[in-house]
Amino acid sequence: MRRLLLLPFFAGFACAQAPIANPGFELADANGIPNGWSFPPVLAKAGFAVGVADQACHSGMRCAVLTGTPNAPPNMFGNLMQTLPASGYIGHRVRLRASIRVEGAQTRAQMWLRVDRADNSMAFLENMGSRPIISSEWKTYDIETNVPADAARFALGFLVFGPGKVWVDDVSIERIAEVHKDPAEAPRPLTPQGLTNLTAFTKLYGYVRFFHPSDQAAKTDWETFAVEGARKAESAASNAELTERLRQIFEPIAPSVRVFPTAQRPKLPEAITGPEVVRYKHTGVGLATTTIPNNIYKSQIVREKAGAQFPAPFEAVLVPGITSMVPVALYADSEGTLPHAKLVSSPFVFDRDPTERATRLAAVIIAWNVFQHFYPYFDVVKTDWNAELAKALTRASTDTGVDDFSGTLRLLVAALKDGHGNVYWQGQRARTVPPLTLDWVGDQFLVTRVQSGKWTGAAVGDRVLKIDGKPVEQAAAEIEQYISGATPQWIRYRSATELSVCNPATKRMSLELEPVANPKTIRTVELPCAMPKIKDMETYTEPRPEKIAELEPGIIYVDLDRVTEEDWIPLVPRLEKATGSIFDMRGYPAQPGIQALAHLTDSTIRSAKWNVASAALPDRLDSPYTESGWDVQPAKPYFSARRVFLTDGRAISYAETIMGIVERFKLGEIVGGPTAGTNGNVNPFALPGGFTVSWTGMKVLKHDGTQHHGVGILPTVPVSRTRQGVAESKDEILLRGLEVVKGNR
Repeated sequence: MRRLLLLPFFAGFACAQAPIANPGFELADANGIPNGWSFPPVLAKAGFAVGVADQACHSGMRCAVLTGTPNAPPNMFGNLMQTLPASGYIGHRVRLRASIRVEGAQTRAQMWLRVDRADNSMAFLENMGSRPIISSEWKTYDIETNVPADAARFALGFLVFGPGKVWVDDVSIERIAEVHKDPAEAPRPLTPQGLTNLTAFTKLYGYVRFFHPSDQAAKTDWETFAVEGARKAESAASNAELTERLRQIFEPIAPSVRVFPTAQRPKLPEAITGPEVVRYKHTGVGLATTTIPNNIYKSQIVREKAGAQFPAPFEAVLVPGITSMVPVALYADSEGTLPHAKLVSSPFVFDRDPTERATRLAAVIIAWNVFQHFYPYFDVVKTDWNAELAKALTRASTDTGVDDFSGTLRLLVAALKDGHGNVYWQGQRARTVPPLTLDWVGDQFLVTRVQSGKWTGAAVGDRVLKIDGKPVEQAAAEIEQYISGATPQWIRYRSATELSVCNPATKRMSLELEPVANPKTIRTVELPCAMPKIKDMETYTEPRPEKIAELEPGIIYVDLDRVTEEDWIPLVPRLEKATGSIFDMRGYPAQPGIQALAHLTDSTIRSAKWNVASAALPDRLDSPYTESGWDVQPAKPYFSARRVFLTDGRAISYAETIMGIVERFKLGEIVGGPTAGTNGNVNPFALPGGFTVSWTGMKVLKHDGTQHHGVGILPTVPVSRTRQGVAESKDEILLRGLEVVKGNR
């Protein structure tokens, strides 16, 4: 999908003018395509169609209808699109809006907006992939973005996935606010007092944002508040001045919060009572900037009738000598929370730039607090999170650009030891890779695959000594400090992936190799690079068979990393008759991964324990868990043959859910290496400056209640790869699995 949306759209639109042409689809050509809109002929040949309807529209006389196809080629979808100049929108926040409804089962719609620069590079893309449209009722949907100074044009459109129809009407794009820039501030180091000041502000920020339920706090622009609050707090000259600054910063949004010298604890003011009590109810943590569909995490302010019990304010030392008192519940009446105060809102929309110092500090403040109050694995990883705050603030204050600050955020997330933890920047370049695959085999970094016909300068089994002139051990150490992982095997998998990325400027890679055919000699090769393939046979680190293969008479191999729903249905009868089955779980399986398990049991089986916290107090001091999980019902036919599951450190998250069930209910032998040791739904969120952070928002325990994080699923038949096996193009884990399924332990 991303590839199609990145194509430049020039033909027929050079003279397009804002606003959107034919926004209500009232006009169409002889072929039914709405005037001013484009529908690529390749899509029509694939079975997709577009037209206009004159009944059941949202408004006006006509609307557009996109029709899908049940036999769409892989990664193809219907796409009605248009482009228009960005002139007149520069420096503003814009909103693309349309009315959309979906008709038909297994069908979804997505609206998309892209902002292009004059050099055809992309400044912004949103395609609603995290919030697809499935409702059969007419509803209004929006996409918003800031339009940068170098924007040249908009490309926008509507997608249909599946066999049904997508109805579209009333399309508009409009300016909704002027975008402001923060004043530039050069990097400069924190003074000791400045670090103290920012530490105190950071902690109080989290207490108020996530636990103080005032109407004023609920309406706060927390990004702007973090930026401006960091500036005001940092410059305080003493603890006494800091105490007063914090009062001034927080009083407008939290009038009942108290900040005071620790030795001068004030008398608790008598609460202004009302007929209702409001407080936060957290299920994990709901973040407005989360980027996943069907998000299970929520944070809500709930109201209930006032009773005899009213919780005491939460009291904590912010920094030595300064204490805060934060009510975690408030009385309320028909006019709102008490005491009443004016609602505060930011009058501007900002374009935050990571080269601006306060933006970097604010990003650290926001991220640190999300994890401080809601990361579920601090009891396992034993990280000194307060120390990590000081390190991150100190680094952020002197970072000089995007790369430096990306490193600061990655180091912060790495301290979580979370296999889902990662940091992405919206402007980072697309990655390219060489025409071969590199991987760790023991403590050696080897060429494990060479794409056929693409390169002859390296051979499988060659040992990599240097990458772009740097010793591979040094390059790995530099990379691995930024990788968040709960186990060494996941960190090694990630570092192999990172080491395989080419120089983004040259799109080439230089390797110094020790050829397997001539040990103790050195050869240097220069490799061209290209966009990576996804789940292509030649890109795996081992030479896998076809995704479904009969390895020996009656023994069926199934690569659950590549098998699709369409593959699975005709495969079931073959597996019923098989004398042995090998399921490859070295990767991230699709839905058939869980479907396979249903045929391996004659009774209901269940996933491990999924636990989501409901934080009632800050700092995880009162954070009870609610347990849930999946039931897997038995399905016919039952696969009675001996079976084996192949796995290793690449298997993470959903893959570990499957492997956990295999482990607990002994559904087959587990051959290979330990899995990644990280499971639980992710909860990514955005930070000022264009960054997105992913992390695990749920605690997963094994079926018996013991630790999964940092442990993973252990093999019953451990197997390690060797350089000799790689050189001979052997998949040693698969070969061992074949022996096991044949009964040769």
